[in-house]
Amino acid sequence: MSIRSLCRRARASLSLSSQIVSCFALALLVVGCSAPSHKFNAIDITGADYARDFRLNAVHGGTRTLADFQGKVVLLFFGFTQCPDVCPTALSRAAEAKKLLGNDGEKLQAIFVTVDPERDLPVVLQEYTRAFDASFVGLYSDVETTRKTAEAFRIFYAKVPTGASYTMDHTATSYVYDTRGQLRLAVRHTDTAAQLATDVRTLLNQK
Repeated sequence: MSIRSLCRRARASLSLSSQIVSCFALALLVVGCSAPSHKFNAIDITGADYARDFRLNAVHGGTRTLADFQGKVVLLFFGFTQCPDVCPTALSRAAEAKKLLGNDGEKLQAIFVTVDPERDLPVVLQEYTRAFDASFVGLYSDVETTRKTAEAFRIFYAKVPTGASYTMDHTATSYVYDTRGQLRLAVRHTDTAAQLATDVRTLLNQK
């Protein structure tokens, strides 16, 4: 069954933003099914032609690209600091996976990219990421660069009004890159810290 057919079935009961997120998740699953791998718990998307690099601002100044983190397995997640559950869950899982890796935990680099640069100022972003682990990196940019980066990474996000303020709907998938900076995995929101740690160790052991 095609992705389009699967998405059409979901439209009757889902909101517009939920449709987009669900279709994205289904697309990842189809990618995984088309090239099954028994080595990983997450979805193996090795060879994907998207999410290849970024150029974003670091909270301490300067810019960062994926090349700056070569030699480590990189876990990349898009979210926002006022997120009530998805983002804290993803970052807590990353912190726990790092602990489970023991000495190899230093070879896992978690990066949090905000999709809400209007509110996530550098000091806010820094304090947020450090609350989970001191080594976690927060990155940001202006509204337009954020939009273009998210599109290049196939990340959906949108403002949702909540009274006088707003929240953000966004993709809950994390990306994992190997030590050479190659995109390898899409980690689902439901994957556990133990599963993530196992996948990271597998990547570290690959030649």
